[in-house]
Amino acid sequence: MSEGNHTEWIPNIILGQDYDRRYLDAPIHYDVLENLAAFYGRDMPVHRHAQYVQIHYIDQGNIDFHIDDKVYEVVGPSCFFTPASTPHSFRTDPSARGHVLTIHQSLIWQLMQDNVSRDINSSLTEAICLERDRLPDEQKALWRLLGRILEDIQVEWSENQAATELALKSLVRLLLIHLARLSFKRSASKTVNNEDLRLFHRFTEAIEEHYQKQWHLPRYTTKMAISESRLNQTCQRIANRSPKKLIHDRMIQESKRLLIFSNLSSNEICYQLGFSDPAYFSRFFKKHTGMTTQQFRKHTEAHREHAP
Repeated sequence: MSEGNHTEWIPNIILGQDYDRRYLDAPIHYDVLENLAAFYGRDMPVHRHAQYVQIHYIDQGNIDFHIDDKVYEVVGPSCFFTPASTPHSFRTDPSARGHVLTIHQSLIWQLMQDNVSRDINSSLTEAICLERDRLPDEQKALWRLLGRILEDIQVEWSENQAATELALKSLVRLLLIHLARLSFKRSASKTVNNEDLRLFHRFTEAIEEHYQKQWHLPRYTTKMAISESRLNQTCQRIANRSPKKLIHDRMIQESKRLLIFSNLSSNEICYQLGFSDPAYFSRFFKKHTGMTTQQFRKHTEAHREHAP
């Protein structure tokens, strides 16, 4: 199996490099949807933003949004949250208006270090789709706040005021909190300390580096110099999943990406992901998804054909 970058087949778009070089290393980038649509087009093919999450807030119009293996066909007002490095594509109609906010993932981790998960059961690591008209009545006021904060970010971004960077970071933190409130149900209070967060971050980075080599859990814990029980407690506390499940989830996620966005056969995907036996890979995929690889690919293609 090649040791090369497994995401080379999906273009990585760096807004500060491709779109506006004034913000090459900026942790926050804002623009209205119309400007980005004029530059990149209304029908945006699959791409990703390494190390950056993206929030699309669309005031009106039809939206066809694909995030990884999830397909959303909605009408605005709506809001999408795309985690860092996650492949996505979308199509908006000419009447669509809104905001696009691109945020470095370090700002998410800083928010988690402040124990936001103590009150909100969210680590903002999964795709989110919100439609205003589908929200319960008690959350409509929170939705209006979401829009107002984005308008404040737009004003702060366009006007050269004192302490603009601090103001933008404060507004973005507030926006992320409101987004988490709208997206996840409250659960029992829990506290996550900084050491747990650092350990969880190290583990997810190790998974990203080694999952295609079929590393088993003991090899991860040996590399990290930590016991399996300690790692399990940390993963359960933060992600409500076991370490083994997180490894398997990442393998399934990549399997789905390759089935959706590449023309590789099931056997080729098997070997690219480090499996030595296509039959075992097929059983592994069906166990975790309920479908064979062929069924999953046909289901996804059929869904796309009927997308607006």
